[in-house]
Amino acid sequence: MGATGAARKLASAAALGGGGLSVLGAGLYGVLVAEAKIARRLIGNANDVPPQATGWYGRGRPGPAIRIALLGDSGAAGYGVERVEDTTGAHLATGVAAQADRRVHLRSFAVVGAQSSALADQVDSALATHPDLAVVIIGANDVTHSVLPSASVRHLAEGVRRLREAGVQVVVGTCPDLGTVRPIPQPLKQVAREWSRRLAAAQTITVVENGGRSVSLGDILGPEFDAAPSVLFGPDRFHPSADGYKQLASVLVPSCLAALELLPEDEALPEPRRREGILPVAAAAVRAARTPGTEVDGTEVGGTQRGLRGRWVELRHRRRRPSTDAESPDEHEDGVGGAVADSAPAGGA
Repeated sequence: MGATGAARKLASAAALGGGGLSVLGAGLYGVLVAEAKIARRLIGNANDVPPQATGWYGRGRPGPAIRIALLGDSGAAGYGVERVEDTTGAHLATGVAAQADRRVHLRSFAVVGAQSSALADQVDSALATHPDLAVVIIGANDVTHSVLPSASVRHLAEGVRRLREAGVQVVVGTCPDLGTVRPIPQPLKQVAREWSRRLAAAQTITVVENGGRSVSLGDILGPEFDAAPSVLFGPDRFHPSADGYKQLASVLVPSCLAALELLPEDEALPEPRRREGILPVAAAAVRAARTPGTEVDGTEVGGTQRGLRGRWVELRHRRRRPSTDAESPDEHEDGVGGAVADSAPAGGA
C-alpha cells in the first residue's frame, strides 16, 4: 500500500473507530513499541514546568484583541527553556500581534507530556475562554508511548470538531519528524520517522475533514539540528531549544494569520511557482508530511468540496514573516490595567 492509501485508510479507521494497526502492520508496531521504550529511557522524563506564556502581547497596538488558545504537549508549552520569551506561545503571540498590528491575548493550556487523549480536557478549558483561534501541537508523545495512530487521530478529530462547532478557527501543527531526534539510534530512528510521518499525514486529513487547517512541522528543525545540535536541541536532546521554538513558531504564524483572514489580498490564491495548488486531501497530506511548513486547508472546485478522490484542499507554502524579538506577556491589558487574565493550567510531566 502506498503512502497516500495508508494515510487515507488510517484516517478512515480512526473515523470509524477501528484500530488501524493493519495499516502499518503488526511487525512495525512491535518494533515501534521497542523503539518507544528505548527512546523514553534515553530521553528521560520531563519534570520541569515551563514558563507560563499566558497573557497580553502587542504593547501599544490597537484592538480589538485577537484571542488565541494554545493547546497540546511540551512543544506547545515550550518545555526546556527558562525565559517565557523563549516559549512557543510567546513567539507565536508576538508574531501574530506584529503582523496583524493588533493586540493579542494568548492563553496556554498545553501540558508537558500530553498525548492526544488529553485534548478533550484542554478543549473544555479553551472553549470557556471564547478564543478566536486555537493552535494545537500534538502527536509526538503518542509515538513515543506507542499509542495506536488511529486512536491519536480520533482524539484530534473530536477536538477540532468541537472547536469548529463553537466558531473557533483551528490551526494544527502536525506530529514532528521524530527521525531527527539524536538519542534514538538506527534502525529505530527510521521506524520513528516513518511512524511520525504517517501519523502527520493522517492528522492532516482528519483536521481538514473537520474544518481546521494543518501545518506540517515535519523535519523543520532537522537540517538545523544536524548543523548546530547544541543550538537548536535542548539539554535533553529531544525538545527544541529557545532558537528551536522560535523556528517552530515561525512556520505557524502565517497560517494563523490566514485562518484569521489577516493576510494581504495578493496571497489569497495558490501560486504555482511556489509549488502551491489544489489537490485531493490524501495526496496533499502525504506531500505535506514530507515538506515542513506546508499548510493544507479545505477548498471547493466547481462549487463542490469533494471529488472522486475525496476532499479538495489547497496546499500552500506560506511566506515566512520577518521575525521579531518575542515579548514577555503582560498580566493586564496594555500592561496598565484592565481585567486580569484567568490563569491556565501550569502543566506537568
